Amino acid sequence: MELSTVVGMVVGVLAIGVGMVLKGASITALINPAAFLIIIAGTFAALMNAFPMAKLKNFPKLLKVLFYKQQLMEKSELLPLFVQLSQTARREGILALEGRIEEIKDPFMNNAIHMVVDGMDSELIQDVLEAEIHMMQERHREGAMIFAQAGMYAPTLGVLGAVIGLIAALGNLNDIEKLGHAIAAAFVATLLGIFTGYVMWHPFANKLKALSAEEAEIRRMIMEGVLSLQAGDSPIALQAKLVVFIPQSERAAMLDTKAEGN
Repeated sequence: MELSTVVGMVVGVLAIGVGMVLKGASITALINPAAFLIIIAGTFAALMNAFPMAKLKNFPKLLKVLFYKQQLMEKSELLPLFVQLSQTARREGILALEGRIEEIKDPFMNNAIHMVVDGMDSELIQDVLEAEIHMMQERHREGAMIFAQAGMYAPTLGVLGAVIGLIAALGNLNDIEKLGHAIAAAFVATLLGIFTGYVMWHPFANKLKALSAEEAEIRRMIMEGVLSLQAGDSPIALQAKLVVFIPQSERAAMLDTKAEGN
């Protein structure tokens, strides 16, 4: 579970609810089916007009990424693994890595080690891996764009909902009490549009971009390690290349552990 997303949603809803109570507004005013229909259905209608269905069918998967932590190899896990692979390759030859491939569950790293074992040229390996990273980033960018666009449409639809509500309110000019309720209900659509746009859709787009950048960095670390294996670098040299991907604050303890393996 991606705790930050869950906490963010809960705090966002509570902030609106408690804020309304403190301002003297009734929470029951949010129970407005018409406003929800205009904002939620309207936003998805706009997305369907903006993106082909082939892209939108990934929407549930993107939501899953936002609410469930990515199953990626940790950098602290990659560093000792590559050091071990380097030691194996120097002792037994690069073909000995074939026996370790089944242990590697990450598809990107698994494929990269396969290319090394198959004797492919280093430039070809680098080109293939860089292309794969680039295409991954493009797919992720398209996914984030869906949420970013939803964040643009929802607030505008909120204004549209308010206009529709005010048109309905104008029909109650002779009844001040009904007029007041109608005007209050009209602005619920604006509230929902702004809330979903700036508490959900835009932040979700930013989180997808951040998660994509994290995955791309891990893949670049894998690529650097694989190219170092292919070049026959020593475990110490490989470690020096990969440690730059580790935050400075985490390096000391990790290097002490790796030094024992060398």
